[in-house]
Amino acid sequence: MLQSLIDVILPVFLVVAAGYIATQRQFFTQAQIDGLMKFTQSFAIPCLLFRAIANLDLSASFDPKLLISFYTGAAICFCVGIIGARVLFRRDWEDSIAIGFCCLFSNSVLLGLPITERAFGPDNLTGNYAIIAFHSPFCYGLGITAMEIVRNRGSGGLQTVASVLKAMFKNVLILGIAIGFAFNLLGFVVPGAVDAALQLLIRAALPTALFALGGVLVQYRPEGDLRTILFVCFTSLMIHPAIVWTLGSSLNLKLDLFRSGVLNAAMATGFNGYIFANMYGRAKRVAASSVLIATGASVFTVWFWLLVLS
Repeated sequence: MLQSLIDVILPVFLVVAAGYIATQRQFFTQAQIDGLMKFTQSFAIPCLLFRAIANLDLSASFDPKLLISFYTGAAICFCVGIIGARVLFRRDWEDSIAIGFCCLFSNSVLLGLPITERAFGPDNLTGNYAIIAFHSPFCYGLGITAMEIVRNRGSGGLQTVASVLKAMFKNVLILGIAIGFAFNLLGFVVPGAVDAALQLLIRAALPTALFALGGVLVQYRPEGDLRTILFVCFTSLMIHPAIVWTLGSSLNLKLDLFRSGVLNAAMATGFNGYIFANMYGRAKRVAASSVLIATGASVFTVWFWLLVLS
């Protein structure tokens, strides 16, 4: 069991570590890493999500029990993050929502997909894609709505709705998912040559993204606000998967979907947490440090959750 867990977890994090070391030693500049991340985030991963959603068996994938388990847990963690930041650490409301977003947004693409694939095989990613299909719309919708309400103090409902929709539909991942749904529901078939090209891009998506993630983490220095950062890490790495485990068990969720739900919930805070904090200029140091520390700590916490699932 020990060897199998090492075989699942270490390759993923060794690629992240390779990107971190290569950038830290200046074999890659930050501009080059940013280019790799832009390629994966703005092109290769949207292609991956488009193809996955376009070919997904929707009737088998979108089990309400999975979505209820995962997103109830995510919403609870968002609230826990806001309340904890406000009550325990005396942050203002805007900072508290940015911290809550870090507790909400797990790294379901860059870490969730490769770890689940290595743990349970490529045929057991159905639940992952179902979660990913709603992940950015749900998380950004919830976070942006909460922030805009606080910033406008409840006045300007139309402006709040416009801000939410504008931010969501500028996200290329959401566009890839939306186009994939359109192809799936309308029965469109991707031409063979185009599909072959997509597969070439997809093969590069996750390893390049993992390497680039390591490079991006070099600029995130863990400094200050340590108690708040540890609170975010514990909420995202332990509380979220524990809630999904409890709800999934009580709802008798199918085993493959149950595994996908718990593992995705156990992933570290995604750097979308930092993007959100930077977008509003709130709690940026907490968000950046949480991404770095949670990614490192998830080597051990994911190991724990894989043991629990075995």
